[in-house]
Amino acid sequence: MIKLYVSASCTSCRKAKAWLKQNGLRFEERNIMSDPLTTDEIKEILSLTETGTDEIISTRSKVYEKLDIDFDELSLSELVDIIEEHPSLLRRPLIFDETKFQVGFNEDEIHQFIPREVRRVTSKKMARVLLYLDLQKESLA
Repeated sequence: MIKLYVSASCTSCRKAKAWLKQNGLRFEERNIMSDPLTTDEIKEILSLTETGTDEIISTRSKVYEKLDIDFDELSLSELVDIIEEHPSLLRRPLIFDETKFQVGFNEDEIHQFIPREVRRVTSKKMARVLLYLDLQKESLA
């Protein structure tokens, strides 16, 4: 099941939610501001990142500026405590399932959440449409 972690005021979160719905993908949505993450959930997110805090911490957030912390110098438990206390530090949306993880909305990358079989069928259909259009162009030329 796809998990979508959002905040209410986030435009990218609304785009991600709309895209998931439009593509018929089931997901669990959670507003991390009104329903904060647990220690274990934060650790799970950190384990999914490729670049650690650089990938998930919003350096443009007001909280980030106020805290003025070098996140690379924090222990894991200190980092988790700070994120628990200040969930707005996290970039949003956070989209993930058992094997994939995406931070923020990127229309090219979010396609990874469409099951492989569906992508394969869609690609074959698209190839047929493109072939048909090419044949039509040739017959008109």
